[in-house]
Amino acid sequence: MSSVLTSTIMSAFSSAGAPRPDSASPDSAAGPGRDGQRPHLIYLAIGFPPAAKSCAYRMRETANQFTAHGWDVTVVTIEDESWELESGIDHTLSEQVDPRVALVKLPLRREDLETDIRRYSEDRAISPGAWIKRLRERQQAVFPEATFGDWRGAIEDAVLRIHQDKPADLLLATCVPYTNLAAAWKLWEEARVPYAIDFRDGWSIDVVDGHVAFGPNTDEGRWEARVLGSARSLWVVNDPIAEHYRKRYPQLAERIHVVRNGYDADSSPGRAHRADPASGLVFGYLGTVNFGPEHLKAVLDAWRAARKREPLLANARFEVRGHNGHGARRGANLQADLLRAAEADGVSYGGPVAKAEVAAAYARWDALVLILIGGRYVTSGKVYEYMATGLPIVSAHAIDHDASNVLNGHPLWTGARGIDAEAIAEAFIEAAHLAVESTDEQHATAMAHADQFTREIIMSAAVKNLVNEMQTGKGRGQ
Repeated sequence: MSSVLTSTIMSAFSSAGAPRPDSASPDSAAGPGRDGQRPHLIYLAIGFPPAAKSCAYRMRETANQFTAHGWDVTVVTIEDESWELESGIDHTLSEQVDPRVALVKLPLRREDLETDIRRYSEDRAISPGAWIKRLRERQQAVFPEATFGDWRGAIEDAVLRIHQDKPADLLLATCVPYTNLAAAWKLWEEARVPYAIDFRDGWSIDVVDGHVAFGPNTDEGRWEARVLGSARSLWVVNDPIAEHYRKRYPQLAERIHVVRNGYDADSSPGRAHRADPASGLVFGYLGTVNFGPEHLKAVLDAWRAARKREPLLANARFEVRGHNGHGARRGANLQADLLRAAEADGVSYGGPVAKAEVAAAYARWDALVLILIGGRYVTSGKVYEYMATGLPIVSAHAIDHDASNVLNGHPLWTGARGIDAEAIAEAFIEAAHLAVESTDEQHATAMAHADQFTREIIMSAAVKNLVNEMQTGKGRGQ
């Protein structure tokens, strides 16, 4: 192990805060750790704050909940500089990480996202296409995952060293990268440390296209079967993904749990909103611009048509906020061109919103536009946050989408109408009327519908169940 990694691990333990006397949950909730100490969790959470990724919210709440349940938590992620190459960073995300959580930031970075040509090899500079092909082959030779496969050794070494310095009672691996599974397996083989997996979207299911991603007799299939076979628990974000895994591994059905994403209560304005059509209704989208240009074009065409037909929308505006793309090409794609071309129609793109400013962004809007990729296997995290605003919601996603299941019963939702410009235009018109005409009672019903999906409630229950499984031995792997 490199001296950089060693010093990073040691400094993480030395900087971790001591347990506070006013801990949210008594130590008895955790069960005994080694030698009577608080039990210790190693949490493989690459994407943890301050990474500006949607998974960061779930990871933060998971670590906080284990801490609240009486555990010491060591999070393994990568350095901030690496996230600057990919999705960017948002330091406000770190403000609500429990100070008792120890962070280990590995010196790993994606070579393919490097923009400093001084770091390029001669081969890469001369033939970038051939270089990237060889890179992918090298990565998958170490572990069957493009992009991250060659991180395997560093992550395995990290968890072994952490366990050596502070013995672990449980490892929780969240994916991606799936290379984390190799580290979970390594610690299980070497030290028999039990582990659980938070797949979120799964591995052997392509949630966007709705197809099986690989068969059981592939390298990926053998790794998945091996690791899941000894896992204490498997978490996924919705019922269709859970159904896929229960059918694929029926012997593991009782260990497979739906743990939805939910929303952070501080992201909601939390009050009834009064629209002012005279000054112009404002529709908003907040989320990563990860949908294709044809999808965005359908939404913008619908917006343009609705403004022409509906007087309430004649002077309306549509604000798009969030990261647009990844890596060096953030903001330099066809979606950015489409948004600029729609400025004459009251459309604007304002870039990402810091976590601390999310509630204020929602408070400025009169209605929301939920643009999502995929279908029945995709839920998204934003749908929960959107519901919690109590604002009208226009859906621009497939009708057979898991977000529709979550939204069913929301009184200010215009329904799922597919990715069809004419149908979405009608939804924009309906949402405009809801923004102006909805009652306080409808708003209260919408807020109550969302209350069941607060991230704190969801993750607290999931962590409590996993801790109980650890205590009882239920779900023990072979």
